[in-house]
Amino acid sequence: MSNPQQMDRPDLYVVARILERLWRENGPMVKTRLQVAARVNYDVFLKYLSWMVDKGLVSLENTPGGHEKVVITTKGMESYKRLVQWINEVIHAKTPGR
Repeated sequence: MSNPQQMDRPDLYVVARILERLWRENGPMVKTRLQVAARVNYDVFLKYLSWMVDKGLVSLENTPGGHEKVVITTKGMESYKRLVQWINEVIHAKTPGR
């Protein structure tokens, strides 16, 4: 994705929703399906997608049918695990094993 939008403060819950859906899908997803699953409008989704590609959390691949699909990267999987752990510990005051 060219010309990624600058995002000073991305909503970590939106990032987590996108990464979680890709993680659960266990394979590439069409952008519009992922956008609906993330519960954000398409313009906002494209900003997040561009930011996430730029950060190496997801990548884009073209399919033989001409659709562009989103794939979670290894870095994205690790980031998702750490983000969920942080949200649980800091926001929800849950510690591992509780």
